[in-house]
Amino acid sequence: MRAITNPSFLIHHHHYHPLASAVLRSLRHRLPVFSPSLIRVRAQSTSTSTSHAELDNVRTGRSGSLASPPTHLDVTQKIDVNPPKGTRDFPPEEMRLRNWLFQNFREVSQLFGFEEVDFPVLESEALFIRKAGEEIRDQLYCFEDRGNRRVALRPELTPSLARLVIQKGKSVSLPLKWFAIGQCWRYERMTRGRRREHYQWNMDIIGVPHVTAEAELISSIITFFKRIGITSSDVGFKVSSRKVLQEVLRRYSIPESLFGRVCVIIDKLEKIPIDDIKKELMSVELSEDAVEELLQILSVKSLTKLEEKLGSSVEALADLKQLFSLAEKYGYSDWIQFDASIVRGLAYYTGIVFEGFDREGKLRAICGGGRYDRLLSTFGGDDIPACGFGFGDAVIVEVSGTYTLLGCRLDVEHFTVYFPSITPSC
Repeated sequence: MRAITNPSFLIHHHHYHPLASAVLRSLRHRLPVFSPSLIRVRAQSTSTSTSHAELDNVRTGRSGSLASPPTHLDVTQKIDVNPPKGTRDFPPEEMRLRNWLFQNFREVSQLFGFEEVDFPVLESEALFIRKAGEEIRDQLYCFEDRGNRRVALRPELTPSLARLVIQKGKSVSLPLKWFAIGQCWRYERMTRGRRREHYQWNMDIIGVPHVTAEAELISSIITFFKRIGITSSDVGFKVSSRKVLQEVLRRYSIPESLFGRVCVIIDKLEKIPIDDIKKELMSVELSEDAVEELLQILSVKSLTKLEEKLGSSVEALADLKQLFSLAEKYGYSDWIQFDASIVRGLAYYTGIVFEGFDREGKLRAICGGGRYDRLLSTFGGDDIPACGFGFGDAVIVEVSGTYTLLGCRLDVEHFTVYFPSITPSC
């Protein structure tokens, strides 16, 4: 039976009755009575007996089974008032900046005829590990829920979009032009502009096989930059194609199954020493000759040089030439440049890939994207041509001059509101 801390309080209730008094006096001898001080001591004693290992599991359980929280904690212990490492609070001034960015994301997307969608923050773990690549797998916030299902906080939005397209099936008409702004989670090493949670702006075109789709996506990002006062002297785009890398591997009879792993390694160029890159490439069955030729190709910075090395019949060259021609037509050729080393770390890209970068070279990629024509089929759908990009919110505010550029637009407008008196007049 539940303990009553002070049964006698009922006797003093305004519905006092003599019979109730007798009953309560009887109960007082039968029910356990705990004083507040005894309750506090027992709670503290239980808290201190909780094993350190259990508490560590609760605090640091990034992946694996979800640990149960301790049943009792010391209520007198001070709580760390800082947000978890790699996450952020949004006080009013930061919220104004975030809302301003999101407003521009939405307005640019709608200007190009895209419709907004969203997906669950929590998804099946399999959605992200099937075709994402080793790096994403290592960075997942994943666990087993109480229904014994493996789930994960989404590290990106594209797999969720692919799942939704498959789910909708023939109820939607192609092409689709969708955009999303959602929170993503990755347990990665934090650097300037990199956090463990961030908001990401995605724009995706489903059902268009031509390079015109990539050209439109890059144009939309440039439109956003121009709206917030960033020019081609501040940022640019490095463009390449996964098909360049495929051609080199084909010449050395490297199995297609190793392609994704090679891309993840190449994506580390400029992040780790070149000798480490060579060792990692040779560890996935590439010969020393193949590694040397691959690195030579990846150092190429012009389409003319690429054509000299690979020949004019390579499919990647035709796609890239068309993209640069469209950039000239759309008026943003000064924003983009060819760089064969750009492959992107995600395994599902199949064609043209691109990254936004700051000209000063102080930050990692501002944004990135490309073509992923076979992603939907890996989830059980049909092969549908698709391309898109992801643009994180944390990096853009680090771009040189951004706070200065935005500051004049984010001032709070002060005004006075008068309310009529609600105090009755005498």
